Amino acid sequence: MNRAFLLGIAEEERKRNILRINRRRLRDASNPLEMPEREFIAQFRLSKSGFFQILDEIKIHLLVTRRKTAIPTELKILAALSFYASGSYQRNVGASSLFNMSQPSFSRCLQEVTNALNIEQVLLKYIKFPFSRREREVIMKEFMEKFGFPGVIGCIDGTHVALIRPKDHEEVYLNRKNYHSLNVLIICDATLNILYVDASFGGASHDSYVWNQCPIKSYLESLDRNGERCWLLGDSGYAQRPFMMTPILGAASESPEEHYTNLHCRVRNTVERCIGVLKARWRCLLAHRVLHYDPVTAGRIVNACIVLHNIANMQNVPMPELQVDDTNRELQMQDFREHSRIEAIPDSTRETLVARLWNARRI
Repeated sequence: MNRAFLLGIAEEERKRNILRINRRRLRDASNPLEMPEREFIAQFRLSKSGFFQILDEIKIHLLVTRRKTAIPTELKILAALSFYASGSYQRNVGASSLFNMSQPSFSRCLQEVTNALNIEQVLLKYIKFPFSRREREVIMKEFMEKFGFPGVIGCIDGTHVALIRPKDHEEVYLNRKNYHSLNVLIICDATLNILYVDASFGGASHDSYVWNQCPIKSYLESLDRNGERCWLLGDSGYAQRPFMMTPILGAASESPEEHYTNLHCRVRNTVERCIGVLKARWRCLLAHRVLHYDPVTAGRIVNACIVLHNIANMQNVPMPELQVDDTNRELQMQDFREHSRIEAIPDSTRETLVARLWNARRI
C-alpha cells in the first residue's frame, strides 16, 4: 500500500484523537452540576436531587468504557435531559458549550439514556396505575377534596406527538390534521402525576380506538362487575360506561345534567393541564417540534419524558406553563373534536351521580 496514503490515514486519526481530547477537556471545564439550582432547573427541568435520583436509577444500564475520551455517565444523562427539555436538534445540543460532543456521540448518549428509562422496572416504579383499592381510595380522596367530585381515579385524554414520516406503514401515523404522529393515551391524577401512558398507537387511531385496546379498560370492567364504583373522566370522544364518565351533550340550561357536565369539564381539565405541563417541561413533545425518529424510538422518548415528569413532581419542581405561541400551535395541531360513535345507552351509575352532585350543590 502507498506509504503516503498510510501516512495520510495516520495523520487523520491523529487529528481526530486531538479533537476528541479537546472536547473532553472542554467538557471537564464546564461542569453543569456547578450551576445554581434555579439555572439548573431551567436548563434540565429537574432539580439536582432529581438528577441524582435518575443517575442512581439508571447508571448501571449505561455503557461504561475506559477510553480517555469516554463521556462520563453524568454528562450522558444531562445531554439527554437537555434534548428532552429543548426539543432542539441533536447537533445543536451536542455542540453546546455544556457538552462539546459530536452529533454521533450525542445520538448514542440519547439512545442509551432513553432505553435505560424504558426498562420495565423503571417504568413500573414511576408510572403507577392504582391497582390496589387503597391506592384508588387515595386518588379518589384527592379529587373529592379538590373538586367535590366523587369516585374519580383519573382523567384520560389523548395527545398527538409529531414525528417524521415513517418508512413503514405511513398510513397508520398520518392523522386527520395531515401530519404524522403518535396518538398518546394519558391518564393522570388530581396532582398531575401520570398514572398510565400508551405511546404505541399511530396518529390515524382515534382516542376511543386506543382506549378500547387498553388493558386498563378491561381492568376497570372487572372492578365494575365486582361492584366497585370508581371511574375515569373522559371527553365525548369516549363511550359512556359505568367506569368512564363523559359529559352530557346538549344538557338543558340550569338542569342537574348541566350542573354535572360543568363540574365534569372542570375536573377533566386536569388532564389537559397535565399534558400542557408535560410538554412545557419536555418541549421535544410539542407537536410543532417533530421527533426525527422512527415510531418505536419516538414512543420510548415519550415514556422517558413521562418518567421524568413524575420525578419532577415528586421533587416539587415548579410546574411550567406553555408559552402563548406554543399554546396556540398546540391548539391548532391537537384540535380533533372527536365524539363517540357508539350509541348512548342508559347508565344508572351516571344518573345516580348526576342526582348526587345536584343535591350536594351549594345553592
